[in-house]
Amino acid sequence: MDISPEHPRNAGRLLWPGDDLTRIPDWVYTDQEVYEREVERIFHGRTWNYVALEAELPNAGDFIRSNVGPTPVVVSRAKDGAVHVFENRCTHRAAEFCRELTGNVKEFVCPYHQWTYDLKGRLQGVPFRRGVAGAGGMPKEFTTADHSPRQLAVTTHRGVVFASYAPDMEPLADYLGPEVMREFEATFDGRALVILGHYRHSLPGNWKLYHENLKDPYHATLLHTFLVTFGLLVAGNKSLMLADASGRHGVMCSAKSDVSKVTAEAKGEMRAFKEGMKLADARMMAFIDEFDSPWSVTMATIWPNLIVQREMNTLGIRQLVPTGPNEFIMKWTMFGFEGDSEEMTRHRLRQGNLMGPAGFLGLEDNEAIKFVQDGMLRVPGGEHLVALDPATPFGTSETLISESAIRGMYRHWREVMGL
Repeated sequence: MDISPEHPRNAGRLLWPGDDLTRIPDWVYTDQEVYEREVERIFHGRTWNYVALEAELPNAGDFIRSNVGPTPVVVSRAKDGAVHVFENRCTHRAAEFCRELTGNVKEFVCPYHQWTYDLKGRLQGVPFRRGVAGAGGMPKEFTTADHSPRQLAVTTHRGVVFASYAPDMEPLADYLGPEVMREFEATFDGRALVILGHYRHSLPGNWKLYHENLKDPYHATLLHTFLVTFGLLVAGNKSLMLADASGRHGVMCSAKSDVSKVTAEAKGEMRAFKEGMKLADARMMAFIDEFDSPWSVTMATIWPNLIVQREMNTLGIRQLVPTGPNEFIMKWTMFGFEGDSEEMTRHRLRQGNLMGPAGFLGLEDNEAIKFVQDGMLRVPGGEHLVALDPATPFGTSETLISESAIRGMYRHWREVMGL
């Protein structure tokens, strides 16, 4: 598919406004052909896509259904202990042969015609392959080895599983870069993970808007009453909006502050700040310093489909699953560590109410993303502004009043998309 501006069919249709990264055209988020090119070049391209936590696959035969972009995949642990990722698509008639979200099996059997696949995704059995009484069946030259679902490259790091359609992907450490890897390893610090629960919901917006949301510390100081009132992310905090050299990954970092020291000027700029608001349960704000990190809050955006959440002591993975240009599914996995006391587990779950589809913070982001998508769909041909912090054209910024990380992401996006 050629969606380049030079193609006669697209003349004048998909034009980025020059080399200016401060103005993003709305078609980036709403155009169907742009979305299809993203699936091809990003999710099915040279990227490491999050697919699972190893704690979800503790035993041989364990599996979960996952996604790489919109494409359904199976993540399974084979008898030799290795983790495999393959398309959830029968090579016979394209049915999704794995129907359960998770479980333990000896093999996968397609419900349509009972073609059978092993835990590594290899085709093992075809009913009536030789026909009946010498009639029918598959051609003589048919071999099962040539008809297995597409296998993806797999890498794991500290309990996190990534997959790629590119067979020659660079190591994960090179993909993330040293600064983002350092923050990744501060959260995944070597302790074995324990799954605490899952959320799943859809959002009526473009998948990239969620990356932007977590590369946009500006909104966090303005939209979220909870964040600013209780000092989790406030203008004036010790903070950092980190971007890797490519611009695709980022980490929003903040150190919890003493709200009493927030200046009157800063409070005046933040309409979400509610003087005197108190919690019925003060334990919600307890921070147990357990990580080798100066930050009490980090939100890592790992391109293209992973958010790693460390909000004080609540920990979570957010997996983005685009279903089209105007909607995506969010799959949350909340976790703790082996060795956590019962009280620590309860503390993580209690603080988990900050997040999720109806969390004290999450709900506001979800609604804001819908408002943005609505605005782009209902006023066609528009573009919007991301010009904060001109001293940092793109990349890492130490001020919260910045959109430099968003500009860095679109610098990378334009290069990969060929636009």
